[in-house]
Amino acid sequence: MSPQAQWSRARLRTPLDWWEERDAFLKDGVLALVLASLAFVPTLSNVGAQIGDLPERPASALSVGLVLAQTLPLAARRRWPTGCLAVAAGAFAAYQALGFATTFGSLGLYLALYSAGAHQVRFRRGLAGAVSAGYAVLALVLNRFGSPQGVADYLAFYLALAAFWTVGSTVRTRRAEQAQRRRLAGEVATAAERARIARELHDVVTHHVTAMVVQADAAQFLLASAPDKAGEGLSAVSDTGRRALTELRYLLGVLEATGESASADPARADRAPTLGRLGDLVEQARRSGQPVEFSEQGERRAQSVDVELAAYRVVQEALTNAMKYAAGQTTRVLVRHGEERVEIRVTTDGPTAARAAAPAVRGPDPAGGRGLAGLRARARLVGGELEAGPRPEGGFEVHATIPSKPLSE
Repeated sequence: MSPQAQWSRARLRTPLDWWEERDAFLKDGVLALVLASLAFVPTLSNVGAQIGDLPERPASALSVGLVLAQTLPLAARRRWPTGCLAVAAGAFAAYQALGFATTFGSLGLYLALYSAGAHQVRFRRGLAGAVSAGYAVLALVLNRFGSPQGVADYLAFYLALAAFWTVGSTVRTRRAEQAQRRRLAGEVATAAERARIARELHDVVTHHVTAMVVQADAAQFLLASAPDKAGEGLSAVSDTGRRALTELRYLLGVLEATGESASADPARADRAPTLGRLGDLVEQARRSGQPVEFSEQGERRAQSVDVELAAYRVVQEALTNAMKYAAGQTTRVLVRHGEERVEIRVTTDGPTAARAAAPAVRGPDPAGGRGLAGLRARARLVGGELEAGPRPEGGFEVHATIPSKPLSE
């Protein structure tokens, strides 16, 4: 599209956007005034609704008033659809019974019927019955006044009126369905967001609290056996608490941030869990007394936020389980950076029979169990896979494969 065409389109969009933002009463008022004005245009005099074919009467002040009564109430067609229809239909019936000439303003009856079908909330069946009864009375009056039309003519006109009501009802139904879909989509999004927050809190709190418990137990033991070394254990507890607070602040910052602000804040980016901070997790586990061997293969590249976070949480949860279920057993963390995927393998040594050293593979239950099931869900969200279970030679292994999404792409 050429720049001139874009400029012209932008100029057209501005007044349209302004009009869309106006109050419904204002827009309907303009519609009513336009229809009332067109009712007195001679070239449009033959366009309109007419029933009865009574001898035509000359125009008068009464006919002008009835024309205005068929058009001006449309200003309230969305706010008070029943009142609008009652006034417009009554004026139309009187206009036809008195035999005035057809005008463009008689189309106001069609718009009033459509509006009642689309916007009337309560007593819809009662209103439809009242309109039908009123039309039957009008047909009897017209027949009494000598109308040449028969039952088929009155029935055809009634079906035309019913069609406008039906169109309005269809529009109302579709709007209700769309609102229902939006509401359900909002509930699904809310539930997904709550689950995401729960996963993040579980990963942060469980890991750091587990480390603090292990470190505190070690410090308590050292107070009795080697008081001079107990300070190191207490210092590790303090450091772990500070790291937990840092991650919680980051998590709260992400939840509060919207749009580009979540990634544009340098301070928040420094606290973000990433692949580059895996060494901190390993060091924390070591200070808790867990023997951990850490190695990386391949060239590490900056990945998208979801990939970085998923990989970090896999290692974090695996180390947490090692400290909880296999304390003191050697744990090996291997991260392979490939062109198409990031592979993570965390193995913990242990005797084959010691199944207690292996965390139970369980899904979320009413008691709130998450752990490995939450990691599987997190891996699937980024298109990856996660497998976890005991090894034949003893111990436990967590293996995750996450598609690579470098930021340069």
